[in-house]
Amino acid sequence: MKKLALLIPALLAYSAIVAQPKSTTLPPALSSIKEADLKRDIFDIASDGFRGRRAGTIDEFRAAAWVAQKAMEAGLKPAGEDGTYFQFYNIKRTQMAANSMLSVNNQPLTLSKDYWASQPVDARFSGNVKWLNTMADTSADLQGKIVAMPILPPTPLPAKWISLYGYRYAALAIRQQSAILRRHGVSAIIFVADAVIESEGTLAFVSHNFQEGQYVVQGSPVTARVKPLPTLLMRGALAQQLKAGASIEADLRAETYLYPSVNVIAKAAGTDVKLKEEYILFSGHHDHDGIGNPVAQDSIWNGADDNASVTVGMLAIGRAWVAHPGKRSVLFVWHGAEERGLLGSRWYAAHPTVNKQSIVAVLNGDMIGRNSVDSAALLGSIAPHKNSTALVDMAYKANSSLTKFNIDTSWDDAKHPEGWYFRSDHVPYAQAGIPSIFFTSLLHPDYHTPKDEPAGISIPKLTKMTKWMYATGWLVSQTTARPALDGK
Repeated sequence: MKKLALLIPALLAYSAIVAQPKSTTLPPALSSIKEADLKRDIFDIASDGFRGRRAGTIDEFRAAAWVAQKAMEAGLKPAGEDGTYFQFYNIKRTQMAANSMLSVNNQPLTLSKDYWASQPVDARFSGNVKWLNTMADTSADLQGKIVAMPILPPTPLPAKWISLYGYRYAALAIRQQSAILRRHGVSAIIFVADAVIESEGTLAFVSHNFQEGQYVVQGSPVTARVKPLPTLLMRGALAQQLKAGASIEADLRAETYLYPSVNVIAKAAGTDVKLKEEYILFSGHHDHDGIGNPVAQDSIWNGADDNASVTVGMLAIGRAWVAHPGKRSVLFVWHGAEERGLLGSRWYAAHPTVNKQSIVAVLNGDMIGRNSVDSAALLGSIAPHKNSTALVDMAYKANSSLTKFNIDTSWDDAKHPEGWYFRSDHVPYAQAGIPSIFFTSLLHPDYHTPKDEPAGISIPKLTKMTKWMYATGWLVSQTTARPALDGK
């Protein structure tokens, strides 16, 4: 009896433990997400061998083929078009043609070295230059004149800490000052770069972007535009020639052409008879900026954090999902041409390879491998960007149970000057009415420079962010009710 009396409390305690429901907070295949795999993959896809994976080039296609091969090796099935991992679409690009000509005092200048067009334009003009020292000189009659002036600081100045400060400075100044000159009826504008723009990193990025020209997805609606006014940016060394009433002759030519880009799409089937007809979509982009003007003698813009980090993170999540599928199915979409204006995600949101109504949530990632290992950001988590409280709550629950990041929501504020919410691939899906959130570890000084290399990635941070995305997706996969849109 004494032994039985001692045994009963132990049995009762054991029964209480067994009776408790098993937690579904932590996903079952976390061990499949390995630092070694992530490190191997990111040093591969963000290596110099892929030449920065610029959209519309053979380098982007090589990167897409690499992603598809890795997805297949992970056990993910093709979910693109025609039974493949791929979805191709055409980009329409307009840029300055290489045979554009410009001379000052009969001395030829070189496009993208001595001068840049702020937007592609077809224009022919010649004559003497009217030099303006400041905007106060616009009181003179400028109708039909070719004017040149030093670029002036924009008003207000961009915040000093903001990303791509020099480019924002240049673009805003050109936009403000050319609008004033246009109202005075000038025929062409030449801005002379100042010390801010002439700094090495800034001029490289400004040049890179002006060379890129303008991109749209083929078939995008055409909006009415004001006829472009020839607006050039010249190096500061040319200022003295222009001040002396230089003569100028220009034959500027824009060219428009189509070339393909590609999304890579894979899937893993769910286990529930009904829920497997629905999809959680993991989203990222595999392209970056390609070959550009060198900074510190490095001309390859590798894009290790932006966005090789999510490219390899999604592969790791795919391996985990194959090891232990959830109730719902999953889609992995590695978008192309994100850096050209979210073109791949805009295309897929409009032309999904599954029924759009079957996509219950989009978990997008962009830049998840830098900054403090203890902090992260979740965008789409506060108004007005939040479109699904239920989905946001799942992301917070996953973080609370597993990764325990200090979550920064300040960049989700509609008044934040970066406008970071609108700069990644979740946006077209949110606009299509699909619950969507955006995981990121935010910007850093190497953003959009050749310094964004694999050696700068924190592998522990990348692993932790990958696990957070995976854990959030797992929660979505296991719930009977799909995450509701707010207000529905």
